[in-house]
Amino acid sequence: MPVAVLLCAMALLLAFGGAGAVQDYSPWLLLGSGLVAAGVAVAFCRCPLASLWGGLRKSGSQIIPSIPILLLIGTVSATWMLSGVVPVLISYGLHVLNPALFLFTACAISAVISVLTGSSWTTIATIGVALMGIGTVMGYSAGWVAGAIISGAYFGDKLSPLSDTTVLASSSCGVELFRHIRYMMLTSAPAMALALGVYAAVGLLGDYGSAASSGDLSDGLSDAFNLSPWLMVVPLVTGLMIALRVNSYATLGVSSLLGLAAMFVFQPQVVDQMGSGAFSAAFNVLLGPTQLSTGSELLDSLVATGGMAGMLPTVLLVSCAMVFGGVMIGSGMLRSITDAMTKRIRSARATVAATVASGLALNGYTGDQYLSIILSSNMFRPMYERNALESRLLSRTVEDSVSVTSVLIPWNSCGLTQATVLGVATLTYLPFCVFNIVSPLMSLGMAWAGIRIRRTVAAAV
Repeated sequence: MPVAVLLCAMALLLAFGGAGAVQDYSPWLLLGSGLVAAGVAVAFCRCPLASLWGGLRKSGSQIIPSIPILLLIGTVSATWMLSGVVPVLISYGLHVLNPALFLFTACAISAVISVLTGSSWTTIATIGVALMGIGTVMGYSAGWVAGAIISGAYFGDKLSPLSDTTVLASSSCGVELFRHIRYMMLTSAPAMALALGVYAAVGLLGDYGSAASSGDLSDGLSDAFNLSPWLMVVPLVTGLMIALRVNSYATLGVSSLLGLAAMFVFQPQVVDQMGSGAFSAAFNVLLGPTQLSTGSELLDSLVATGGMAGMLPTVLLVSCAMVFGGVMIGSGMLRSITDAMTKRIRSARATVAATVASGLALNGYTGDQYLSIILSSNMFRPMYERNALESRLLSRTVEDSVSVTSVLIPWNSCGLTQATVLGVATLTYLPFCVFNIVSPLMSLGMAWAGIRIRRTVAAAV
């Protein structure tokens, strides 16, 4: 009953309110469905309150550790943007555009920017819009350009420690963030290599002109920021900390401080717009939304930041999901549903296949990737434990089947948003999103071949 209430409410909201309504009201739908679950458990199943409270504690132990990381993601995104780190990388990327390799370059640029910002939506809505215009003028079809941009943006989002979906998937499955990211490389790197190969081949085998120029955008970035190569120190230090497996909290905290310091050193004109005095400027950048006036509508949207305040809607969603998941766990409802679906599944191949199929189905049922990630993680975590499979296999499979495919579903909030932003219908760009299509297939292929699929202890009988 609670799942039916949630899915029906999401379907009605999507039909009558659109993607924006799904984003705005999904936390309250989760909370309402959690209350329905609690009512059913107490009134009809005679579930003791102590069991519900135990489920909430278990759900909280999975979700609460992600909240500080989500807030730190907001500070990193803000400081890296306003310090000029992200603008300098965008500027360098735009200078290497070539008509024959445009799709390859657009995909690569989108991937890099998305890794740095942790947001596929921000990447697509800013640099993606610029690349869309350049590519169509060069003679590429809108579907190919949109597909390359989306492939790169979702690859970067998936592997970025700044991504809220990546943090959510890892924490929901009980996997340390960077361990989760490293394990995803086994499926994501080959999928991205294939995508880049396809985009390079299309450009090299076609006949495309050079009518477009990225000079205006690059000049705008140069006017708004002091684009010093020394800014590259910030991402290099962050990359080194990730490689050394430094704690996620420490890595993100140091990255925020480095970005803030770089803003004061290299961008005094930005500091002046952020507040009256150094303390006020730092406070506004880290905690609140900011907006720079650059004279360009595209650049204004690119350099706008949210800080910690920008992450509060995600924190609210995660908190409401914690309540829904906790009640479903504590009442035994989630285990009953999962057992009915998966009680005969024992092999790693079948387990991964069931996870992929359910992830794709939930993306369609709920219309929202956050809900799908949370539900998939909670539904299948007991099965992975029963079958003695690593939790990182679950977190990777959830990402491969949920995070990157949400944009391919026309009625999903991701699909609707990107189609609107890029001006290309979802079904038009779908066949050209090579990375997004290949990722779940790669997850199935790795499981079938048994590559890095390890058992933890003897499987339960």
